[in-house]
Amino acid sequence: MKIVKVTYTAKAEFAEQNQNNIKNVMADLQKIDLSGINYNSCLSADGKTFIHTAFFKSEEDHKILNDLPSFKYFQEQLKIIGFEVPPKQELLSLVGSSTPIFNS
Repeated sequence: MKIVKVTYTAKAEFAEQNQNNIKNVMADLQKIDLSGINYNSCLSADGKTFIHTAFFKSEEDHKILNDLPSFKYFQEQLKIIGFEVPPKQELLSLVGSSTPIFNS
């Protein structure tokens, strides 16, 4: 399992569009219904700081997300518009979960 957490602050004028781009990614992930990806995105109280947490069962699952056209578009738009605070990526290790993350 691979767990990736990314935190960044978008420019205020882009925050709403960024939310729409994220929703498009989530809709596409729901359509393909892969059991090896558990991807969540949250917005902080400031309305512009985003926290993404992705759990991947395998590297192949991670590649599927990275190759998704809506995910590529989401990333491209962030790079074009720019950040107030650039992305910080962390690799995490799971200690425990209240529910199974991957049924296997």
